[in-house]
Amino acid sequence: MAKTSARSAKSDRGVTALSIGAAVIGLGGALLAILARGRGSAGSAEHAAPDLALDQPHPGPDARAPIDFRPDPTAPVPPGERDSLRPATGPAPSLVEDRGAVRSATASANG
Repeated sequence: MAKTSARSAKSDRGVTALSIGAAVIGLGGALLAILARGRGSAGSAEHAAPDLALDQPHPGPDARAPIDFRPDPTAPVPPGERDSLRPATGPAPSLVEDRGAVRSATASANG
């Protein structure tokens, strides 16, 4: 009976050590998560936007932006930006090829 109680005491110590180890790892992980959350928001470039909060009234269809934020339609366009403001020409981009494109490509390849 002495051997049985010695084995039982050893297994109890092993279970206790595993339990303590798991608790330490869990607490360490929780501490790291808290520190990472605090560090992440402190160095972030984001800021609260109270005017976009859900409890703020939404502008209606007749509301306009403040005058300071409206574009000036009479502003001159620098020569370097004229090409980027040119309207797009040609067919609209698509993931699907035109209907006859595949047939005409295979017909010219075959004959």
